[in-house]
Amino acid sequence: MDSFAVSLQCHPQFPAAGIESLLVQGRLAHGLHLEYRLEGHLASLCLPRSGQQLQPDRLWAHSCCELFLARDGERAYREYNFSPSGQWAGYGFSDYRERMGGLSLPAPEMRWRQDARCLSLDVDLPMAALPPGDGELCLALTMVLQLADGSLSYWALQHPPGRPDFHHRAGFALRPGPG
Repeated sequence: MDSFAVSLQCHPQFPAAGIESLLVQGRLAHGLHLEYRLEGHLASLCLPRSGQQLQPDRLWAHSCCELFLARDGERAYREYNFSPSGQWAGYGFSDYRERMGGLSLPAPEMRWRQDARCLSLDVDLPMAALPPGDGELCLALTMVLQLADGSLSYWALQHPPGRPDFHHRAGFALRPGPG
């Protein structure tokens, strides 16, 4: 599959009233293009403002789109966080939650749009952003929503059993093609 369109699901223990849908469309060709599209009552959310400075290593503690990338058969994986503030962060992991130092990931191109009922992000990642290796590319598409009361809601294509854990390999459920 070179193109895909999937719906993210809310973790049942962390609901977000007023959110109607969270869709992600994408394609793998000369890099990875993704479009996250959140629809619903956006006033029920706390969204970072464009240009707002957040702690780079804590973008996930606010409303934030996330992407995890791995190769089938490899323990290593990569994570990208995309904030409506315009900030982004990228990390390499050698194994489950074992962060590697010194890895500099290529910058994404991001375009955020918002109106009264829709928040969307178009993001383009170059081929160099994909993890190296010969195995099939596996993606975990996720989003954290900070509600107006400060609580968080966790959305993913697939949630592993128990508490939300976007790093868990059970969530790396999308295989878009050879990459």
